[in-house]
Amino acid sequence: MSTTHAPTEDRSAARTLARLWPYVRPVRVRLFAAAGVAVVASCTGLVFPLVLKWMVDGPVADRDSAGVWLGALYLLLLGIAEAGLFGLRRWLVARPLSRVEAGMRADLYRHLQRLPVAFHDRWPSGQLLSRGTTDLMLLRMFLAFPLTFLLVNAVTILVGVIIMLLQDWTLGLVILGPAVPVIVTCVIFERRYAHVARLAQDQVGDLTTVVEESVLGIRIIKGFGRHRSQARAFRDLSRTLRGTELHKARLLAAIWGIIVTLPELALGATLVLGTVQVADGNLSAGTLVAFLSTALALRWPVESIGFLLAMSQEAATATERYFEVMDETPEGEAPRGGAPSPHAGAPENDGIRFSSVSFRYPDAPPDSPPTLDRIDLHIRPGESMALVGATGTGKTTLTALVPRLHEVTSGHITLDGEDITAMPRQTLRALVAVAFEEPTLFSTSVGENVLMGAEESAGQPELDRALAVAQADFAHALPQGTETRVGEQGLSLSGGQRQRLALARAVVGRPRFLVLDDPLSALDVHTEAAVEAALRQVLADTTALIVAHRPSTVLLADRVALLSDGRITAVGTHQELLRTNAEYAHLMSGIPSGTPEQEDER
Repeated sequence: MSTTHAPTEDRSAARTLARLWPYVRPVRVRLFAAAGVAVVASCTGLVFPLVLKWMVDGPVADRDSAGVWLGALYLLLLGIAEAGLFGLRRWLVARPLSRVEAGMRADLYRHLQRLPVAFHDRWPSGQLLSRGTTDLMLLRMFLAFPLTFLLVNAVTILVGVIIMLLQDWTLGLVILGPAVPVIVTCVIFERRYAHVARLAQDQVGDLTTVVEESVLGIRIIKGFGRHRSQARAFRDLSRTLRGTELHKARLLAAIWGIIVTLPELALGATLVLGTVQVADGNLSAGTLVAFLSTALALRWPVESIGFLLAMSQEAATATERYFEVMDETPEGEAPRGGAPSPHAGAPENDGIRFSSVSFRYPDAPPDSPPTLDRIDLHIRPGESMALVGATGTGKTTLTALVPRLHEVTSGHITLDGEDITAMPRQTLRALVAVAFEEPTLFSTSVGENVLMGAEESAGQPELDRALAVAQADFAHALPQGTETRVGEQGLSLSGGQRQRLALARAVVGRPRFLVLDDPLSALDVHTEAAVEAALRQVLADTTALIVAHRPSTVLLADRVALLSDGRITAVGTHQELLRTNAEYAHLMSGIPSGTPEQEDER
C-alpha cells in the first residue's frame, strides 16, 4: 500500500524541524561554534571591498606601488583566513552530524521493533526503509549545510546592506529595491515546494517497496514469467517519480530565475547611477568600487536562498515522515497489579485459559463481525490442544493472541492464572514459544537462527537437542555445519528444512507454553512421522496449542477444539469429535465441502 500523505496546510517547516532538537542538543556546542565560525568567515569576505576602496582611493590614486603591494598582501591574508575558517567549520560539523544521523537511525530501528504487528501489517516495508535511509540522509545534509547557511547568509546580507548604506544611501536604496518581490516569491515557493517535496519522498518509498518485493519474490516472478509486468509497474512508478522531480526542478528554476534576475537588474541600475555620480564628482571611484564589490559579494548569499529553502523543505518533509513512524504507539507495558482477570484466583498451575475472548482487527469496518467472538477455552497444564477449523475461521489469529502479537479486543487470556496483559512482554514471550506455518529465517547461521529461541547462555548441547527434536540433523551436513549462513529468508533451504529449523527454534528454550501454527505442513509423510515422534516427548512437559489441518498432526494432541465462524463450537478428543460432530468429521475426511470459498485466514 502507499502511505502517501499531503502535508497539512498549516504545517510550519520551522516547527517541524524544531522536533530535531533532542537529537541536536548533545552536539549543539560544536554546531553553534561552526555557525559562528561560518558567520565570521562570511563577514571576512565583506572586508575585501573596504580594502579595495582604500587601495583605489589611496595607493592607486597616488600611484604608490608599495601601497598596492601592501593591499594585495592584505587581500591574500583575508583570503587565507576565510578559507581556513570555512575549513574549520567543516571539521566542526562532520563528526557530530554523523552521530546525530546514527542516533536517529538507531532510535527508528529500535522503535520499529517495539511497534505492534498491526502497524507492520499496514505499512509497506519500502516506506519504512526509505525513512531510515533517504530521509535521514536529507536531514544530515540539512544540518550540515542549509541550517548553518540560512543563518550565515542572513547575517552576511544584513551586514553587507549596512556597509552599502554607509557607503552611499541612495545607491543602497536602489540595490534594496527587489527585496519585497523576492520575499513574496520565497513565501509562495515554500508553500508549493513543501507539497511536491513530500510527494516525491513518498513516491521514493513506494518505488523502494516495489524493488524489495521484486527481489524477495524473484522466484514467483520467474516461475510465472511476470518479469515484464513487474518491469512495467516499476517503470510506471519511476515515470511518476520523474514527473514529480521535474515539477520540483521547475519550481526551483522559477524562484532562482526571479532571485537572480531582480538583483542583477538592481545591480545594473546601481552601476549606471554610481558611474554618473562619479562623473559628476559626487562619489569617489573607490567608494563605487567598494559598493559594487560588496553587492557582488552578496550575490551568492542572495542566489543561494532558493535551493537553501528547497533543501529545508525537503528536510522538513523528511522530519515529518520520520516522526510519523516515531509517533506511533509502541507495544506498551501494562502496569503490575492492574485490573484482575475473572480467574485471578485460579491455581498457579492452570495452563492456558481463554475467557470470553473477542478480537477485531483495528482496520476492520466497525459494523463487521469480530474475527473471534467470545472464545472460552481451557488448555490444562501439560496438555496439548489441537485447534481445528476451516480456512478463514481465525485459527492463526487466535494463536497470535497468546504471545500478544495482537491484543484482545475484550475478554482475558491467562497463563497459569496470570493475565497476560499484566505481564511484561519480555516475560510473557520468554514463557511462550511460537512456530508459524510460514517460517522466517534471518541472514545468519543455522545455529544463530535456532538459538534465537533460547537464552543467551544456550550453546551447542541445546542446539543439537532442538535439531534432533525437529529432525533437522541435515544442518550438520551443510558446508560449514550449523555455522552455515542460510541467506536472506533462508531461501537457500527447502520449505521443509526451513520449517524444521523454525520448529527447532520454538523448542530449543524448553518453553512452558508452546504455540504451533501448523508447523509440519511442508514435510513429507515420513519426515512428519519422525518429527511427531520426537515432538511427543517435548509436548509431554509443555502446555501446547497446535493449529492442525491433518489428522496426523491432530493425533499429537490430547484434545481437540473446533473453531467455526470465530467461535469454539466443540471440544473433545479426536475420536469423540469424529463420532459426535459432523463438521469435524467432514474436515478430517478431506472431502471438499462445496460451500462458497471463504476469505483467507488472516
